Amino acid sequence: MPELPEVETVARRIEKDVVGKTIISADLRWARTLATPSPKKFKEQIKNQKIKSVSRRAKYLILTLENYNLLIHLKMSGDLTARKGRIKPEKHDRLILDLKSASGTRSQLAFNDTRKFGKVWLTNQPEKILGKLGPEPLEKNFTSQWLYENLRKRKRQIKPLLLDQTFLAGVGNIYADESLHKAKIHPQALTNSVSQKQAEALYEAIVSTLKEGIRRNGASIDWVYRGGDYQNYFRVYDREDEPCMVCGTKIQKIIVGQRGTHVCPKCQKVERK
Repeated sequence: MPELPEVETVARRIEKDVVGKTIISADLRWARTLATPSPKKFKEQIKNQKIKSVSRRAKYLILTLENYNLLIHLKMSGDLTARKGRIKPEKHDRLILDLKSASGTRSQLAFNDTRKFGKVWLTNQPEKILGKLGPEPLEKNFTSQWLYENLRKRKRQIKPLLLDQTFLAGVGNIYADESLHKAKIHPQALTNSVSQKQAEALYEAIVSTLKEGIRRNGASIDWVYRGGDYQNYFRVYDREDEPCMVCGTKIQKIIVGQRGTHVCPKCQKVERK
């Protein structure tokens, strides 16, 4: 699933091609892609809406229109692509927006989703969808002190909590594994046992890992997202049985919170109490 760096990369990639253009029509090719409103209302409301900006919140893409917000969650296999002209739809296109520039040039914005899990919302109340999300890890309200205090308030394994989007927005399986290894914290460590020093190390690891992921346009690890090369710099993720880059110990793959998890058993020891 695309995580914060991949979604940020998509937002930056399409921004220059769609901002300022007007949506002439919408071709909804898979009705279940649309979460809200009804297909009929969607086509009516989105018509002639000018795209004012493209942004991201957690793993959601946000297209701010004149009167609405178009929210898109890529889920497992979604991608958003700007296409020049009006071309034949591709096999897994679920939604195609026909666009026109001020000069009359036509183009398209296509949501392609092989596995059909992606969702689209057209709403003038985006906080109904986004309001429960935790802080953005690259914004000022996410600090090492906030992380320490909020880890200590809970008694959960640390990796599942990092994946909880109501706790921290945008971090997924890849960047959680990478950050925990960099901070030398075991994914099964209990959050209420984390020290201030560990919280500070984890804060630095999360921020630096996400920034590096964005710098490298995210990770391309499957047959869907092919935008970046961060996969070539993984510390532990997808490196089972390969040597740890820090100590040389073989990376192990375990299950934590029902998710495949990569860990160095020497660098990330479980503290027994």
